[in-house]
Amino acid sequence: MSILARFTPNSLTAEQYDEAVREMDEVNSPPEGRDYHVCFGSDGDLRVSEIWDSREQFEAYGEKLMPNLAEIGIDPGPEPEIIEIHNIAKR
Repeated sequence: MSILARFTPNSLTAEQYDEAVREMDEVNSPPEGRDYHVCFGSDGDLRVSEIWDSREQFEAYGEKLMPNLAEIGIDPGPEPEIIEIHNIAKR
């Protein structure tokens, strides 16, 4: 079942986000099972939402991602909100 993961990191800046994207793109881009990724909000208070094919794929990628975020100095904040998706409509 597809899931939506909503992240609310603490004080995430555009610079930190861009660095994390660059580093992870070198390792695994796009990650297996991630259908959609969006970063939004204001600099210093950015948020991220993603749609994944399964919770297992999301968790496997998280194991690779978390050490990189720590190296960059990103505080991931609370556990992401995970919501099962009932329907996806694309244009």
